[in-house]
Amino acid sequence: MLVRTSLLALLAFATPGLAEEIACEGAFAIDSSAARLIEIYGADNVVTGMVPGPEGTEMLATTVFPDNSRKTLQFVWWDEESLTGPSYVDLPSKSTAPGGVRIGMQLKELEALNGEAFDFSGFGWDYGGYAGFETGNLSDLPGDCILSVRLGPSTYPEDVDTLPVTGDVTVSSTEPLLEVMDVRVESMSIGYPHPDFRD
Repeated sequence: MLVRTSLLALLAFATPGLAEEIACEGAFAIDSSAARLIEIYGADNVVTGMVPGPEGTEMLATTVFPDNSRKTLQFVWWDEESLTGPSYVDLPSKSTAPGGVRIGMQLKELEALNGEAFDFSGFGWDYGGYAGFETGNLSDLPGDCILSVRLGPSTYPEDVDTLPVTGDVTVSSTEPLLEVMDVRVESMSIGYPHPDFRD
């Protein structure tokens, strides 16, 4: 069992070209669970407990590789009692998300992967920079998972008015100001709709 667990973990995160490309299956499937994570990554690498949530809240999550920030995965569950059915999974910085998205990717590269423009929330608040994909290539991923990214500017030019893309506003990826601010992908997650709202 130990050999099998070690092999699965190795395949999941150590093999170049395989490990870093995440698909919505296995550990990341719609029917995943904390028990499956332990089977794949080993009990020593999986911890369940309270973690910081949005707006100063706390929430229950299962964290994989909690001591390695480049590999850390955080699973939040729809069923917190049985720790099954992922609500969403925060992906590690070294990974490639479904659809080929990577942290550090420029906005235009992300737009090209999607095949069309998309909207996201303005910068500078708790939910700032978050983008989902209602249409385009990234809206219809294998495994029925939902990709979400958080975007952020690499620079705030002093002589540029950034108010149009700041705060609780909807911003289009076609906004010219974003190129001046060198907006890039800062974080990535995948999720699934609540079981009550699935087809």
